Amino acid sequence: MEKIKVENVTKVFGKHINSALKLVQQNKSKTEILKQTGATIGVYNANFTVNEGEIFVIMGLSGSGKSTLVRLLNRLIEPTSGNIYIDGENISKMNKQQLIKVRREKMSMVFQNFGLFPQRTVLANTEFGLEVRGITKEERRLKAEKALDNAGLLEYKDQYPKQLSGGMQQRVGLARALANDPDILLMDEAFSALDPLIRKDMQDELLDLQQKMKKTIIFITHDLNEALRIGDRIALMKDGEIIQIGTGEDILTNPANDYVKTFLEDVDRSKVLTVENAMIRPISVNIEIDGPKVALQRMREEEVSVLLAVNKKREFQGYITADDALEASKQGEKGVVNFLRKDMPVVPPDMLIQDVLGIISDSPTPLAVVQDEKLVGVLIRGVVIETLAASHEEVTENESVS
Repeated sequence: MEKIKVENVTKVFGKHINSALKLVQQNKSKTEILKQTGATIGVYNANFTVNEGEIFVIMGLSGSGKSTLVRLLNRLIEPTSGNIYIDGENISKMNKQQLIKVRREKMSMVFQNFGLFPQRTVLANTEFGLEVRGITKEERRLKAEKALDNAGLLEYKDQYPKQLSGGMQQRVGLARALANDPDILLMDEAFSALDPLIRKDMQDELLDLQQKMKKTIIFITHDLNEALRIGDRIALMKDGEIIQIGTGEDILTNPANDYVKTFLEDVDRSKVLTVENAMIRPISVNIEIDGPKVALQRMREEEVSVLLAVNKKREFQGYITADDALEASKQGEKGVVNFLRKDMPVVPPDMLIQDVLGIISDSPTPLAVVQDEKLVGVLIRGVVIETLAASHEEVTENESVS
């Protein structure tokens, strides 16, 4: 069932709009148009539909128009021309009161910078949209607590944003948006500010929530891997225009033109074959807090025989084996510092996988992935092999198609 319909929508910023549009029709570039007219093409002649319950990803590089487009959908930015339909109603023609009603009852937005009020608790932040709508105190508390419970944050409801990690703050932002029970969720680069592993966790959480809540989601990203991971369909933009719409499989196997091919190739080279994309979450022990018994318990729970060691600042310190932790426990040691091993190789997250092959093949241990002295992941030989195999299959498939 069609939930959103975008019909010939254009947005031009600045004066001399008609002159700018004529130059677009002559296939002039965004830069040329700006130079000749002083006008900027934000979005040009966008046409697409989004089905109810679909995750529709709008993807493009910086300046492609994707963020402008998502703000046109709720008229935070007014379109120059065209029509936008929500459930068959043309919001482009709505007056201010009608538009406010649609924004409060049908749509919610999640931003990249979380947008939380620092002086409000997690619960009060989550209640905010309901408070604006005039919902009673008791009802909004119940709705907010339910949203926080769904996001796994109910126990943090009395804390303040500064007491939470970046990932948890973004989950609060998501819970606040969902507390209104909107039909449509607009997410503008919602996970881009997060660390790589937290971003993957948030993607998983979004997919889990979508299984339960079946919202219509417009998700903006510049990251192809993120788009492929969460999108039912993807729209790829360039200089304000939508170049191609399709499933991830459609776009990868049948790119619409040379730009799409180049875009995919560039992303593959810089993203797919880096340590960041192959690393997994490290299972660690804090040497300033945890002792050998805690280390052994964590190993049993996680079914591993090695823990990476960090301090309170998450700075990498080494690793401890099950045998070392057991020996420390037998000796009555309260800490594990004296039993740490220091021979685990360290690599940065942006290092190409092909450059770590020699290191990981010669190492008896996994590799610690460290950025700015902080432990951000761990690289395991088996995962590296899987990543290379998957990449080879993708390249082979693309070559056979072309």
